[in-house]
Amino acid sequence: MESRDWIRDGLRAVAGGVLSIPLAIANLALLVLFLVALVMTPVLGLGLVQLPLVTNLLRLRADATRRIAAWHGVPIERPYRPRPATAGPIGWGAYRWIVTDPATWRDLAWLLPGAIVGLVLGIASLAIPIYGVEGITLLPLWIWLGTGSFGYGVIWPFETVSQGMLSLPQGALFLAIGLAVAPYLRRYDALFARLLLAPTSNARLRARVAHLSYSRADTVDAQAAELRRIERDLHDGAQARLVALGMTIGLAEELVGHDPEAARRLLAEARENSTTALVELRHLVRGIHPPVLAERGLDGAVRALALTMRLPTSVDSDVTGRLDTPVESAAYFAVAEALTNATVHSGANVAYVSMHRDDGTLRLEVGDDGHGGADPGRGTGLAGITRRLGAFDGTMTLSSPPGGPTIVTMELPCTLSSPRTTLSSGTG
Repeated sequence: MESRDWIRDGLRAVAGGVLSIPLAIANLALLVLFLVALVMTPVLGLGLVQLPLVTNLLRLRADATRRIAAWHGVPIERPYRPRPATAGPIGWGAYRWIVTDPATWRDLAWLLPGAIVGLVLGIASLAIPIYGVEGITLLPLWIWLGTGSFGYGVIWPFETVSQGMLSLPQGALFLAIGLAVAPYLRRYDALFARLLLAPTSNARLRARVAHLSYSRADTVDAQAAELRRIERDLHDGAQARLVALGMTIGLAEELVGHDPEAARRLLAEARENSTTALVELRHLVRGIHPPVLAERGLDGAVRALALTMRLPTSVDSDVTGRLDTPVESAAYFAVAEALTNATVHSGANVAYVSMHRDDGTLRLEVGDDGHGGADPGRGTGLAGITRRLGAFDGTMTLSSPPGGPTIVTMELPCTLSSPRTTLSSGTG
C-alpha cells in the first residue's frame, strides 16, 4: 500500500511539473500585458480599462498557484483587499483599488522569478523520470538501430547486448529517484511562491481587524435579536400568564364571601396558571444560560443534552475542566443547534458529538449518518453557528456530500477558567 502511495504521489508531482511549464510561460505573458497596461494609462486612459482586466487574469493565475500549493501541503492565503463598493469592474475606481493594494505589486514581483523557478523545477521534476523511462526502454531501440549509436548512464556507447541490458537497472533507479524527488521539487516551488503570494503581517492584521469589526457588528445584531426574542417570550408567555393569574385571584377575592366553591375553582385555576408560568420561565432561562451548564460544565451539559435528543447520540469528550463561561455557552448552543439540525433535517439514524481541548483550542465535531446535502445558505441554523462562534474568533467547517455523512467541525479559542470564575459560574 505504501509503495502504491509513493508511486501515486510521484506521478502526481510529475504531472504538476508538466503543468508548471505552461504556467511559467503564462507568467511571462501576464508580465508583459501588465507592463503594457501601465504604460498605456497616460494614453487616452486606456490603462483604466486594460489594467483591471489584466489584474483579474493575474489574480486568477496567482490563485491557481495557491490551489496547486495547497495540494502539496503549502497553504497560501489570499492577501487582496476587498473591492470598495464604489469601484466598478473597470474605470478609475477599479484602477485606484488595484494600484493601492500592495498585493498587486507582490503578484507582479512574483511573475518573473516565479516563472523561472517554476520552469526550472518543472523541467527537473519531468526530466529525471523521463530519463529513467528512457533507460528502461533503450535496449530494444539499440538492438534495432545497431551498436555504437546509443549509450546510457555510466556506459557509453553500448558495444554488447549485456552492456545494453545494464541500462534497465540504471533506468529503474533514475525513475525511482525521479518519482521520489518530484514531490519535494513541487513543494519547494510552492514554498517559493508563498514568499510573495502570501499576505504580509500587515495584510493579515488588516484582515484580522476587518474580520473582528464584521464579527462585532454581527454579534451586536445577534444580541439585539436575542433581547427582542426574550422580550417577546416574556410578553407573550410568562407576563400574559401572570396578568391572567392576577385577574383570576382578584375574581376569587370577590367570590370568596358569597360563593366559596367558585372561589376555590378560581384559586385552583390560578395555581395551574402559576405552575405553567414557572415552567415557561424555566424554559426561557434555559434558553439564555442552561442551569445544567452552570452546574456541570460543558461536558456534563452536552451529555445531558444528548440524552434528550430524539436521535440516538453518543458523546466523546476529554474536556474535564471548566472553561470561561461565555465560551462554554457558545460551544453548548453551537452543539445544540447542530444536533437539532441533524434531528430535524438529516434523516439520520445516529449522531455523535466529539469534544477535545488542545493547546488552548476547543475542537467540537457533530456528525450524523443522514442523507447529507446540508447547505449553510438554506436556513439560519448553520449560519447562526458561524455567527455565534465568530464572536469568539471561532470557525465552523461543514462536510456534507450528497448521501452523507454530515460532519460539522467547530473550533474555539479557549482557556481554563480561574477558580474564582468557576465558582461564580457554578452558582448560576
